[in-house]
Amino acid sequence: MRQAQATHPDGSRRPVVAVVLDTSSCLPERRLAVWQDIVCDTFVGLDCKSDMRGAFWGSVSQSRIGQVALTQVDSTAQRVFRTPSRIVRASEDFVLMALGNNGVNGVFQDGREAVVSAGQFVIYDTTRPYELRFDDSFSQTIFQMPRKLLQQRVGSFDSLTATTFAGDRPLERLTYDFARNVSKTIELVDPAAATRLLDQALDLLAMTLAERLHARLPDQSAHRSALLYRLKNHILTHLSDPELSLPRAAAAVGISPRYASDLMAGEQSSFRSYVQAQRLERCKRDLADPAYQARHIGEIAFAWGFNDLAHFSRIFKQRFGVSPREWREQPGK
Repeated sequence: MRQAQATHPDGSRRPVVAVVLDTSSCLPERRLAVWQDIVCDTFVGLDCKSDMRGAFWGSVSQSRIGQVALTQVDSTAQRVFRTPSRIVRASEDFVLMALGNNGVNGVFQDGREAVVSAGQFVIYDTTRPYELRFDDSFSQTIFQMPRKLLQQRVGSFDSLTATTFAGDRPLERLTYDFARNVSKTIELVDPAAATRLLDQALDLLAMTLAERLHARLPDQSAHRSALLYRLKNHILTHLSDPELSLPRAAAAVGISPRYASDLMAGEQSSFRSYVQAQRLERCKRDLADPAYQARHIGEIAFAWGFNDLAHFSRIFKQRFGVSPREWREQPGK
């Protein structure tokens, strides 16, 4: 197995690097077994089968930004299984967004089947069994993210696993193109810019999921999910407004404050705690960004809707275990 690390093109020591693994140096009869180890190390516990025998080959290149992994996979025909026995031994709770670059991929989960080719994408969930089928050589780009990063944007999306998102829908095409370009760019920019690009890619994906959920009305669970997305979207786009409130957000979505509270309660959260958590995450991000190094901590806090610096510092430390100043001064944060 060949393994290499790609350095940043300008030679600087930046944390965004690609780890490359492939089977080219293995004996032909060992390649599938080595590939099994590579896949399990790169993603989650999986079983791989292939009839290619000595003709089998595969390559993986992965970069990480925070909690999100971006992986380029190129390989030959195979079947990949996430089985109940694998799931019960694991603690992962990831969602995978697989972008088709070349070849055709079948995805089976939750009683649904999606066929994904170049220019299309699909999502699937590591907490439930799934099967991936590749009948020929293929190339994919995969975003692996904790479920919470999507849930905090769109709510429940379980009904959309193993669904083909095609390039003939404008928003879905935009989401595919942007995510694909982000995967190509992530190692060429500094970590702060990479984090912001990922946030935008996740926002676009959430919009696409919400659009599909809305199209499935009048199913009640889909209707709630669509309303929850609109509520969260209003919150996220008005975080910097210190006057952001439950009544105002509910009115903007066209629902009552009580129903808005009920939607948030379904996420084991509340309006206040969700707003506070999102504001803290953005302050944490900006405090780590060299572009904001000259800005006072209070300026950053006030820019995200806080109006009491002492209160901000206290809840920041409660959430992250360090004060805003200690976080800003940490090397390699």
